[in-house]
Amino acid sequence: MTIDSAAVRLAGQGVAYAPQIAAAAQRHGLDPELLAAVAAQETGGPGTNAGRNVVGDGGHGHGLFQIDDRWHAFASSSAAMDPGANADYAAGMLSGLLHRYGGSVRQALSAYNAGSPAAAGTMTIWPDGRTLGYAGSVLRHYARLTGGAAPQTTPLDEADAEAPSLVAALSALPMAAGQLPPPPALGGTNQQQPQPYQPQATDYGQLFGDDDN
Repeated sequence: MTIDSAAVRLAGQGVAYAPQIAAAAQRHGLDPELLAAVAAQETGGPGTNAGRNVVGDGGHGHGLFQIDDRWHAFASSSAAMDPGANADYAAGMLSGLLHRYGGSVRQALSAYNAGSPAAAGTMTIWPDGRTLGYAGSVLRHYARLTGGAAPQTTPLDEADAEAPSLVAALSALPMAAGQLPPPPALGGTNQQQPQPYQPQATDYGQLFGDDDN
């Protein structure tokens, strides 16, 4: 697939900056529809595939893919507001996350948004009333772009990522475990010392009365 054909296909679906997104996807070996779906989630909105080049998240999210200046120096540069450079940076991030999480699209998307592969992330209310976590919402954009197809997944992706309360509960387990009191130290002064076994001599004859003979 050429960049031009991917760009034409994306543009036909109303994707803004389709040539830049298609080129970035090819450079980093990504599905162009998946990268476009991230842009639609970040700077488009539910029900639209058109990402726009804006500043959001209280002024911290920059460009087409809302790169956060609190975590990425790139976001503070002038290049962040260039759609092509912004798409290339986001594609590099997403490609790296897919590699880190064994190809799990849902985990990579969650980490892209919230820094954790188990996070529900930003919640989006769609026009039909459904509330989806970040990964689920991106994948809904993807389905709109592809006519219902889903990106290649791993077994981890088959879990219901549209149950954000469960995902959030699982992600909180490590924190909860860290708040448990430590177990008592072995060898402490308050421990009772084991007592040595003392064999006792028993006269079994005394256990029976005369009537038992």
